[in-house]
Amino acid sequence: MYEPIRTKSVHSTMAGTPSGTPSGTPSDFPHRSREEELDIQLAGHLAALLAVTDELRALTPAADLDAAAERLAAQVARLRGGRTPLRAAPAAAGDPAALHRRAHAFAGRALVVAASRADTSAAILAAERMDAHTSALQPLTATP
Repeated sequence: MYEPIRTKSVHSTMAGTPSGTPSGTPSDFPHRSREEELDIQLAGHLAALLAVTDELRALTPAADLDAAAERLAAQVARLRGGRTPLRAAPAAAGDPAALHRRAHAFAGRALVVAASRADTSAAILAAERMDAHTSALQPLTATP
């Protein structure tokens, strides 16, 4: 009625195999450590935050946004082994409130990852950006 199982289960234990794979053959894909994965995630969230910050800079130029963009670019470069992030010319159209909400969300994600990898400088920067975007949203969402 049922066809017999011809291969080992993917859930079989890997104990005793020299390479850590069920068949004992070397793995054909690279493995990254947890720290490397967190670095990649954090760099991605900070790069997304940088992109939104650049969009905000195009809409409402401000010295604090310029400084934040430079600090974000430095953190992304640090996490990517010195490679500077690509920065496209942002469009000068958009809703500032929506951009501040997106930036706040990216900063929150970056803060969570930075805290889990104990990266104090990135966590402080992310928390500062969250506060800045929260403050920027107050006058934009206030109802008269």
